[in-house]
Amino acid sequence: MPTVSLLAASADVIAADAVVVGAVRAAGGARIAPGARAVEKAMGKRLAAALATLEVTGRPDEVVRIPTLGTAPFPLLVVTGLGDDPHDAESVRRGVGAALRTLTGHGHVRVAIDAPPGVIAEGALLGSYAFTAYKSAPDRRRLRRITVPGSGAGARREVAHARVVAGAVAAVRDLVNTPPNDLYPQSFAGRARSLAEAAGLAVEVLDERALRRGRFGGILGVGAGSARPPRLVRISYRPDRPRARVALVGKGITFDSGGLNLKTAKMEQMKSDMGGAAAMIASICAVAALKLPVEVVATVPMAENMPGGAAYRPSDILTFRNGRTVEVGDTDAEGRLILGDAIARAAEDGPDYLIEASTLTGAQVVALGPRVIGAMGEPAWRDAVVAAGNAAGEAVWAMPLPDDLRPGLDSPVADLVNVTGDRWGGMLVAGHFLADFVPAALPWVHLDIAGPAFNTKAPWGYTPKGGTGAGVRTVIAAVEHLAG
Repeated sequence: MPTVSLLAASADVIAADAVVVGAVRAAGGARIAPGARAVEKAMGKRLAAALATLEVTGRPDEVVRIPTLGTAPFPLLVVTGLGDDPHDAESVRRGVGAALRTLTGHGHVRVAIDAPPGVIAEGALLGSYAFTAYKSAPDRRRLRRITVPGSGAGARREVAHARVVAGAVAAVRDLVNTPPNDLYPQSFAGRARSLAEAAGLAVEVLDERALRRGRFGGILGVGAGSARPPRLVRISYRPDRPRARVALVGKGITFDSGGLNLKTAKMEQMKSDMGGAAAMIASICAVAALKLPVEVVATVPMAENMPGGAAYRPSDILTFRNGRTVEVGDTDAEGRLILGDAIARAAEDGPDYLIEASTLTGAQVVALGPRVIGAMGEPAWRDAVVAAGNAAGEAVWAMPLPDDLRPGLDSPVADLVNVTGDRWGGMLVAGHFLADFVPAALPWVHLDIAGPAFNTKAPWGYTPKGGTGAGVRTVIAAVEHLAG
């Protein structure tokens, strides 16, 4: 990850490989966003004319590169669209991130936009992400330094915070982008242990024998069809005198073939089905790095859903950690099965709040599209998490849990079934299933990140193609809310 340095906004333009300025949408064409006075001076006050000539509009995700041809102490000027409001934090993050996505081969980039340094730094770091671990000949040119406007202790704190958050998002992107032949339950647990121990956190990993002793029938059932047995990872952050205790739970299906109900489409995207688990692992590490006065324990189930000879079957009945029994209606609704066990275990710790994130349902994408997280759960806590996530820059939308959908999960032979025979409200039905494993008095929220966790289309803003790190900023912001 590049380093981020600060420079007083009033300073003259320094030598850099590229300088980024903002463009704001306006009647008759774009105008330069505040913060670019020194750049305009270095360009001989010809910048506004250049924007008009190039027909720059200032719309989000518009990035225009202008060679300076020796007229300035930087060879390249990049103009990025900020939309209508240059003071909106997410518009700045997105605009800076879009620019930095085009500049990963430049050693030093300066951003000349008048905005909080933490916002600029976060957008720049998120946008400069690149996954090159499997390139046989990766580009040796890489971005090493980003300079943002700002000075003083407050600015340094903002940048340090942005670096922690962006680092957590990058860790999730790396995990999600890793192919399933290299990331499977055992290796995923190993990666989780390494990240947690580097953050100074306590880690417990339950193998298949420990899972049998612990009566984790949901996790064992889903993982039975794979030659790679399941795991359950527990990571703990326990500060002195915590102001609250939070349980994090995330779905860790390292590859989802659908089991015996084999998927017929988009199976190549199913390496991302552990995005919720990765988000919770990275989030607890970030909470520790930020030294937040909130106790956090992450409970992360990991399994590979495969159609092997020992695979669980439709009509099987699984017995969970808390004694609940579930009839399997569809082996491709496996995420809620491993989450049931994990939620039951997390609740045993007596937390004050619970946050769970998972790439749970295709119905989330149908309802909200590929960029908006669906949130369900106890209304007050759900709304607090939604507000925190939106303030942090993630799109999160509160969804209901209508009572009339719950009877569809009743089973004639078990306590409940994992799917209904009705196609409607699939995201909400899944929320009802998870609710069955949450103690009545525990405020909880389920974040369905099925679409937002993996971008299958062109990059946009600071979001690359592939793993996005969805949910991390929402979880961190929610814990910061509890920290006061």
